[in-house]
Amino acid sequence: MNLGPVVQDAGVRFSAWSPDATQLWLCLFDAADRETRWPMLRDAQGCWHVEVAGMGPGARYGLRADGPYDPAAGLWFDPGKLLLDPYAPAIDRPFVHDPLLAARRGEGGDTAPLMPKGVVTATLPPMPVAPPRFDPGGLIYEVQVRGLTMLHPDVPVAQRGTIAAIAHPAVIAHLRKLHVSAIELMPVNAWIDERHLGPIGLTNYWGYNPVSYFALDPRLAPGGLAELRGTVAALHEAGIGVILDMVYNHDGESDAQGTTLSLRGLDAKTYFRHAPDGQLINDTGTGNSIACNAPVVRRLILDSLRHFVVQAGVDGFRFDLGPALGRMADGFDPAAPLLQAMRADPLLADRIMIAEPWDIGPGGYQLGRFGDGWLEWNDRYRDDMRRFWRGDAGMTGAFATRLAGSSDIFGGQATRSVNFLAAHDGFTLADLTAYEHRHNHANGEDGRDGHGENFSWNNGVEGASDNPVIQAARRQDIMALLSTLFCSRGAIMLSAGDEFGRSQQGNNNAYAQDNAIGWVDWDGRDRAIEAHAFALAALRARTPELRDVAILSDADVDWLDEDGQPLSVAQWQDPARRRLALRYRVSGLILCVNGDATACRFHIDGRWLDAGGRSIVVIEGANPCGRPIAGNG
Repeated sequence: MNLGPVVQDAGVRFSAWSPDATQLWLCLFDAADRETRWPMLRDAQGCWHVEVAGMGPGARYGLRADGPYDPAAGLWFDPGKLLLDPYAPAIDRPFVHDPLLAARRGEGGDTAPLMPKGVVTATLPPMPVAPPRFDPGGLIYEVQVRGLTMLHPDVPVAQRGTIAAIAHPAVIAHLRKLHVSAIELMPVNAWIDERHLGPIGLTNYWGYNPVSYFALDPRLAPGGLAELRGTVAALHEAGIGVILDMVYNHDGESDAQGTTLSLRGLDAKTYFRHAPDGQLINDTGTGNSIACNAPVVRRLILDSLRHFVVQAGVDGFRFDLGPALGRMADGFDPAAPLLQAMRADPLLADRIMIAEPWDIGPGGYQLGRFGDGWLEWNDRYRDDMRRFWRGDAGMTGAFATRLAGSSDIFGGQATRSVNFLAAHDGFTLADLTAYEHRHNHANGEDGRDGHGENFSWNNGVEGASDNPVIQAARRQDIMALLSTLFCSRGAIMLSAGDEFGRSQQGNNNAYAQDNAIGWVDWDGRDRAIEAHAFALAALRARTPELRDVAILSDADVDWLDEDGQPLSVAQWQDPARRRLALRYRVSGLILCVNGDATACRFHIDGRWLDAGGRSIVVIEGANPCGRPIAGNG
């Protein structure tokens, strides 16, 4: 039986799961927020139901649950707490944190005035099922929906910061110049601020604190699901897929001092993972961990994924703290029931599935273990490539391994790597070259939050600089990093704005910066870096060998030194070596990599190729004069 509200000819049927409750009520709210309660009836499986005749789309509602109150035993029943139906398809306003939402039973009063209400919606006609729009070796463009367009000069002011704004012709034109294969939207589901943010005047900007796995956040999608659907259609028309970043590892109700908003008030014992002593397990660092492989939770997650495929036509999903999806009593299992069900489901089996393959729990680092059908964020690529360009000794072999597809991690014939140098979590690409240390004081945590080790450098001055020599060195480094990314085997990912030098002023954890620090500065973009990114994107688009996901082998390429000779074992092992060339045997494409600060000349196939300090020069085989087609040398 379907959970949530189901619109029928005679009215609406509401269903919710809460096996330990002694009573559930459906709470309907009129235009003046007056509440009418309807007792629900329980069936033998622990589901509660009620049918309301004459009701249709637009009705606003919530749930109340009564039963034993024993938080230490995972029982949080409190009829004074209005609850969001986990299957509510929409909400009438965003969540706003209030301490009363976390008050214990009998202490805080009724929370209905503080709670967004679920909204009954008409089911949209199912989207035609089509193969995902995605090139396995293409570019994924990571976007925080609000930040992408808040400062975009061509997007109407009233539309900025919304999902609809991404469909603006100026935005799509930019994506096409980058040859974006799929855009990855950071969380768009309704979320709530962490409780420490309000008192210091900040809000959650990234959205990684969900309350609903179905309802979109009204701040991002004032037009609801139809807005997402329309943007997906516009991007599909441009040949661009859409990936949603989903957060199933925790919810916004946090720890034992947190709020009661939805899952906690209905069945915390089942929805959240608990230690033998009854304490909440916190493998996420957010206060709670969702029990993804409990049958009812598994159903919730699968229903949520299907919802966005059928109702919005999305092409795939990226999973925040992905090991949570496969956590069992004994740890992570790549054959966990949820992971198997996702790949067996007829609506989900062909979707793009991307894991962030780590969390902070025991055995939480699982890079390379998600198996066939999964792409994985490759932080080893991120760190090794940063260390090479920073100038760390002995990184040339690691550079080559990552460029070739990370065979040491993924094995087999094809890589499943999502190669990235920067993402929302960490420094921007430009800040890698301008800051050795994080500068997160604006977050109100005395600079303690965010990663401490970023493998970054500052080219002689920490932070912004007017010195043209330093500016040129930083631009050179950014271009080298971009060249590395676009010439790597496997899928590649670029965080929005990194293609033109976006800075967050050294903040490497801008989750609470819904302001100019976190927004993409379109007027301030570096046009030279942007032109370089466009040239690299065009090169990758017209070069099948660069988009191939087969791991490079000695049958595919020659690894050469500056004189065009095969690199010897001694050269590979030389910790001081920072130069190498890569020649594709079929096309003759050549990459000349100079990680040293001084310029050099490569002599390959009878041609002299000049490579400036800290640069990559790319030569296409059909270019006999040796002029760089794309590069920063």
